[in-house]
Amino acid sequence: MPQLSVHSPIGDLTVSAEDEHIVALDWGWGRDQDETPVLMEARRQLEDYFDGKRGGFDLPLNPDGTAFHRAVWKIMCEIPAGQVLTYGEISKRLKASARAVGTACGRNPIPVIIPCHRVIGTAGLGGYSGDGGVDTKLILLRLEGYPLDPALPLFESLE
Repeated sequence: MPQLSVHSPIGDLTVSAEDEHIVALDWGWGRDQDETPVLMEARRQLEDYFDGKRGGFDLPLNPDGTAFHRAVWKIMCEIPAGQVLTYGEISKRLKASARAVGTACGRNPIPVIIPCHRVIGTAGLGGYSGDGGVDTKLILLRLEGYPLDPALPLFESLE
């Protein structure tokens, strides 16, 4: 599977593609570096994102997941940079439990690009499955200019 890596403020990231669609983003520097058109565009957009030049991504995505996971990820992609939705707000839209939404967030194979960091709890940040956990979520939200309340608890239930 072709992959290409990029340095970022949250560590080295490697984007993987299949059939000219982004299918994964992982922490760490990939062994192979393939400069396919879609991967080079993903790297350029990630660099622009981390440089504050863009808030979202315009890439062909094909994450592997259930229909429910894909529905959650689609909603995540609609959240503008600097804004958030709660697990509960998404669960109401999809008529599902907040815990199921949290599970879909945790299974997101393309974090940052599919911005699961923009999903928080009603009384705290919730979790983050990417490398660095909630600290990485905080970095991404601050990068986007989201006004974080210093009194906000870092961990809480997904209610």
